[in-house]
Amino acid sequence: MNETLHIIDGRNVLRIEHRLPHAPAKVWRALTEAPHLLAWFPAAMAIDLRVGGEIRFTMDGGDDITTGVVTHLEPPRVFAYTWSGDHLRWEVHPEPSGCLLVLVHTFDDRAGAASFASGWHVCLDALAASLDERPFVAPDDTWADHETFIARFGLAQGHVVATDHGWAVRFERQFRRPVARVWEALLAGSAAPVAVGGPPPPATTVGLAPAGAVTEFAPSSVLEYRWQHDGHPAGRVRWQISQGPGGARLQLEHTGPQALADLRPAALAAWQDHIERLAVATR
Repeated sequence: MNETLHIIDGRNVLRIEHRLPHAPAKVWRALTEAPHLLAWFPAAMAIDLRVGGEIRFTMDGGDDITTGVVTHLEPPRVFAYTWSGDHLRWEVHPEPSGCLLVLVHTFDDRAGAASFASGWHVCLDALAASLDERPFVAPDDTWADHETFIARFGLAQGHVVATDHGWAVRFERQFRRPVARVWEALLAGSAAPVAVGGPPPPATTVGLAPAGAVTEFAPSSVLEYRWQHDGHPAGRVRWQISQGPGGARLQLEHTGPQALADLRPAALAAWQDHIERLAVATR
């Protein structure tokens, strides 16, 4: 498979190309007919196969139902539709040995791109197995693929923004692990239960921002503390954990005053390294 990620018209566009040794007509049926879709697509689909027709997606045993609309239909070459706020476009290009299948997935959640890419890899492997009429066993863990896409797409990097009182270094990082597991890794090494007014866990701190007292704490959700410079409060470090696609979504913000703007590059580097070590710790 070949994967690329770009920003087009302000949205993230993931493109995956996959060559299949099967006739375009056979692949087209696998893309558009409900009995074939059950073998590989991540949701059951009920399709009104016409431009403007509704699609109903059913996941989790029927408890989670979302809808979409067919936007393009050119049998047997192009099938495109919305799914909640995303857009999926499937293209079937004939080749001498079969066909080239192209998926173009357009979405807003850039931090989720690695989860989408690794998830589609599993789906497309299942599609290939179905077309080959052979059994498919989904992998128990896609952590390694996910982390490969994190690196390839540059999703581990943070950015600096200006604030009313100075600056903030921000990271948003998707993990292929449950919220509870990532939260447990953050609390690792605490000598006592974490509480407002007490020290933050060592796994939430870096050396360039000496930690003060915890100012906000909500288990499995939020941990914030003040950091100090030369013994005086300088800003805050805030960790937030929520559910993202395929696992925990981590958001980190480290704020500082304009007088300490020279610390921004070091803060970016330190927190990126810290978060990557956290990702390895959850493996």
